Amino acid sequence: MSAAAGRPGDTPAVVVRDLHVSLGGTPVLAGIDLTVAAGEWVTVIGPNGAGKSTLLRVVGGLLPASGGVSLFGTPIGSLRRRDRARVVATVAQSPVVPPGMSVLDYVLLGRTPYIPPLGRESAADLAAVHEVLGRLDLGGFAQRELATLSGGERQRVFLARALAQGATLLLLDEPTSALDIGHQQEVLELVDQLRREHGLTVVATMHDLSIAGEYADRLVLLAAGRVAAAGTPREVLTERLLAEHYRATVRVVDGEHGPLVVPVRRP
Repeated sequence: MSAAAGRPGDTPAVVVRDLHVSLGGTPVLAGIDLTVAAGEWVTVIGPNGAGKSTLLRVVGGLLPASGGVSLFGTPIGSLRRRDRARVVATVAQSPVVPPGMSVLDYVLLGRTPYIPPLGRESAADLAAVHEVLGRLDLGGFAQRELATLSGGERQRVFLARALAQGATLLLLDEPTSALDIGHQQEVLELVDQLRREHGLTVVATMHDLSIAGEYADRLVLLAAGRVAAAGTPREVLTERLLAEHYRATVRVVDGEHGPLVVPVRRP
């Protein structure tokens, strides 16, 4: 099954065709087709082990795969690493953080694609970093070591680095997993605001199905490495599909912005 969107004649932000990935000899993704329109927010959902994070890593150029992946009309294999970093930014679930690094220096790493080799960051680079830190309520943390922050604070710093990168495509792997409900809303509202203001395209993975349905234009349900369903949140978040692929007993309640998924205790 394919997951496609966009108007005829538009150049999609992401095109994935017949994608196959095996890790350690074990098939993880098998024949994935996916098209994401420029400016769209698509969230990939699915049970543990469905291949959600693997799909994001392939689209971000972090994993080799068999099949075709194009970003804004250019095959990902023909993009040099520096050029790819100006197009796509990834927020992983658990990024590697150099020991002793301050918040400011870590977020400044997002400006690396714009700094000449052997050069130093410019005033414009520093201004971009401070603007992002301010928008994410991190201005007071600039000189703090990342290791001293809480999990939720670090998650906002990881997002800040990706936003400072200035890429057009933002890949978010469980971006709210370490955040309390208030900061979940703040981060997702900020991402959505930046998407509308700057034409960002967002591809995310999420476990919280209600939040996924609130913010995404479309959902793609992965199961056993394949696309099991794709469409609007109301088309994908159904009691039947969730029972089939998550083996969960839930009630789906229609909300103002999308369906709300409520777990129900089994008799």
